[in-house]
Amino acid sequence: MKKIATELKDCYILEPTIYEDNRGYFYEVYNQQKLEVEGLSYQFVQANRSYNIEKGVFRGLHFQAGEFSQAKLVDVLAGAVLDIAVDLRKNSKTYKKWIAVELSSENKRQLLIPRGFAHGYLTLTENVLFEYQVDNYYNSQSDGGIYYKDSEIGLELPLEEYGITELIMSEKDQNQPLLKESKADF
Repeated sequence: MKKIATELKDCYILEPTIYEDNRGYFYEVYNQQKLEVEGLSYQFVQANRSYNIEKGVFRGLHFQAGEFSQAKLVDVLAGAVLDIAVDLRKNSKTYKKWIAVELSSENKRQLLIPRGFAHGYLTLTENVLFEYQVDNYYNSQSDGGIYYKDSEIGLELPLEEYGITELIMSEKDQNQPLLKESKADF
């Protein structure tokens, strides 16, 4: 496994070591010991999966507040996404900064997002199967989000670059609050 630092403190791209032959390929999706060798220590307790039919689906920007905050290890099993992490930790040097990383079943990259971040993704292909592990259980009372067009964050989705003409979003995500009105208090 290769750990690649991003512009956001404590947020890493993970590239697995892939073993390929004429039958196909094999790689470890998660190995606690190898993460610890890299100085990362997470105990994942829940795995979540979503299926997205169309290109242009946007889910986010979501987080769990307070004691139910979650670190995430995200992975794409089929298709491709632009995965987004926003640092909401007020004492961080990268507070309110964001990154967008292309994850796909082809490149097999994962994104490790620590607690205190908002997360979202944009599907770049049809039939995306997206999975993520979290280090804390979901709590509906702690569910939080930020409107993706909040000028305080300045997120820019490169829709034209990927041939996306319109975002497909849930009503909930279309009505998320601005950062200053959200539950984000990290």
